[in-house]
Amino acid sequence: MKIRPTGVIPPMTTPFRRDGEIDFKQVAPQVDWLIGAGSHGMAAGGSTGEGHTLDHEEYRDLVAATVEAAKGAPVIAGIIVDSTRDAIRRGKLVRDMDVAALQVTPVHYLFKPDDQAMVDHFRRMADETGMPIIIYNVVPWSYLSPALLTRIMNEVPLVVGVKQSAGDLKLFADLMMMAPDKLIYSAVDALMYPSYALGAHGSIAAILSAAPHASVELWDAVKAGDHVRALDLHKKLLTLWNAIVSDNLPACTRYSQSQQGLPKTFSRAPMPEASPAQQAAIKKALEGLGASAGQRVEAAE
Repeated sequence: MKIRPTGVIPPMTTPFRRDGEIDFKQVAPQVDWLIGAGSHGMAAGGSTGEGHTLDHEEYRDLVAATVEAAKGAPVIAGIIVDSTRDAIRRGKLVRDMDVAALQVTPVHYLFKPDDQAMVDHFRRMADETGMPIIIYNVVPWSYLSPALLTRIMNEVPLVVGVKQSAGDLKLFADLMMMAPDKLIYSAVDALMYPSYALGAHGSIAAILSAAPHASVELWDAVKAGDHVRALDLHKKLLTLWNAIVSDNLPACTRYSQSQQGLPKTFSRAPMPEASPAQQAAIKKALEGLGASAGQRVEAAE
């Protein structure tokens, strides 16, 4: 692995137009905004980016546009599909780009592979793409235990880490203890502060894309041992998370971005846009963070 991406790695929203097509011209402004906020990299085509809705060509072109705009900053390419064959095909589409790693969900539609089949799935992906893989552990009915995650990483060297999602900080802590030498990212959006205190190597989570400036400040505060500042940021970010977490989370995340200066974009149908009540709650939470269009979150005095 040429780069071991660590720190705050926001999963980008995909800039769809109202007609559902991707507006590739809007990829670079979001990349620039995230890097300007201090982000240490970015992910494209993940859940926040509605990657499950992208066809192969769209996925390839989105990752290419992100890598070009990133100008050397680490880019992680998300893969959310339901067969080993499809996952490998997507990995091959981007392996010749300057992509740091693939972020791959377990297969998850209706049927759950047993443990050996899950190991074999990631082994075949690694063997046939030759790329570093981060397991995106998010699907409730195909959720992998810390023991199985550790087994996969030990048996398949190219599986270099895990993006541990869902809200169970105990499972995150167990995984940190069982796989201390692997890259363990937190996607426990409500609990970034304790995740960092437990030693997370970084984070890849929607809250980072909704409020990148404050998210970077939180990471820096924990690294500096400034827990008073970290706790204050945690409370404000939790307020924003409570405003955006919903079945239309990507839409609410992009609304938060638009309130901080990014051009308005849309979710792909049938996902609804942020409701008036959601918009009001998001605006109030952003005010609490001091975030407004084009404005960097100011450090507390």
